[in-house]
Amino acid sequence: MDFNSIYQNLIAGKEKLALVGLGYVGMPIAVEFAKHIKVIGFDINEKKIQEYQNGIDATNEVGDVIKDTAVDFTSDSTKLKEAKFIVVAVPTPVNEDNTPDLRPVKSASRIVGQNISAGTIVVFESTVYPGVTEDVCVPIIEKESGLKCGVDWKIGYSPERINPGDRVHTLTNIRKVVSGMDEESANEIKKVYDIVIKAGTVPVSNIKTAEAVKVVENSQRDINIAFMNEIAIICDKLKIDTDEVLYGMNSKWNALGFKPGLVGGHCIGVDPYYLTNVAEKLGYHSQIILNGRQVNDSMGTFVADAAIKEMIEAGMAPKKATVVILGLTFKENCPDTRNSKVVDIIDRLKEYDIIPVVTDSWADEGVAKKEYGIELVSWEDVPKADCVIVAVGHKEYRNMSMMQIKELFKENLTDEEKVLVDVKSLYRMDELKASGMRFWRL
Repeated sequence: MDFNSIYQNLIAGKEKLALVGLGYVGMPIAVEFAKHIKVIGFDINEKKIQEYQNGIDATNEVGDVIKDTAVDFTSDSTKLKEAKFIVVAVPTPVNEDNTPDLRPVKSASRIVGQNISAGTIVVFESTVYPGVTEDVCVPIIEKESGLKCGVDWKIGYSPERINPGDRVHTLTNIRKVVSGMDEESANEIKKVYDIVIKAGTVPVSNIKTAEAVKVVENSQRDINIAFMNEIAIICDKLKIDTDEVLYGMNSKWNALGFKPGLVGGHCIGVDPYYLTNVAEKLGYHSQIILNGRQVNDSMGTFVADAAIKEMIEAGMAPKKATVVILGLTFKENCPDTRNSKVVDIIDRLKEYDIIPVVTDSWADEGVAKKEYGIELVSWEDVPKADCVIVAVGHKEYRNMSMMQIKELFKENLTDEEKVLVDVKSLYRMDELKASGMRFWRL
């Protein structure tokens, strides 16, 4: 079986590339490849496919470009038979007990296996712990297809590095790690990704190494943010401003520039559990990674408790207070609500019988209701508040003046009775002090 001609046939328009999974990761990949070669974009979500076909990008990752893309969007899995290079980019969340939930990647493997043709290279981009691609995905594809890996088809892994909502670090200008099961597949996979990755690809020697790269790089970020969150907790007890401490620290050349915050989303808040899970199976219990996760997972509660304390000190009864939360998505300027830690703030407030009003024009109302049972309120319908928690750094909130923020509060409150919780430290300290409001920031 000749796998060396796949790249040339893709460039010549004789063969097609297929994307399995068209979310925040798969969609940009499909659209970028379609600028150069023939692309099939497959997703099991028929509603999503219909939106894409109608030029609507709910992920907001490619925007209006979707209206003119040449991607052949489909929910018909049999179309995958037309492809000789298949990229799998489906979610890999965790279960409630924080163990890896491999159901999406297993389901995708079955779909690929049922529709793969001989002479195809399959590349997984989904974040997994080392060993999943070869030990879990390959047997499923072999069973469903009746084709032997390494003989009839080949496998590779290239971890996704797309940062949702980031318009600077995009698919084409982020270096991409690539790997294959052998030298032949690795070379061909590199050549195919080099079609779109302007920053260049980074080959590693084997698939397990590539899988480890992804979970390790996000675990590193998670640990660094956890340290900053611990510093924020300590600074709060010392009654000094965390942001000012970090400003001073970052004046040194070798400071890393991390900040405290709510760590959610589909990567940093999840990937460390994939790494520690495989470590446990090998008999090693994480000393640092899991502790970092515990710190970061506790920050929603910490913020909510701080808000309640500030309300009490302002002389109000928190149960009777109107609390407004600005932002639900897991990060700023992005509609992605997966694993949002703002939900932890909401849940903690509910423990004190406080039902906050939540608004976020970036988030999908249907998803918020289905996933979290949260009824999002439009900006126009947000009631006047006793306490405002700015939980996400959307540009709309970041650009608000102190006067505009004051207008969010009830008119009968004095400035000292208005409680503003600035989770992301969006507003300048001198402006906050000059406002006369009671404020707290992480």
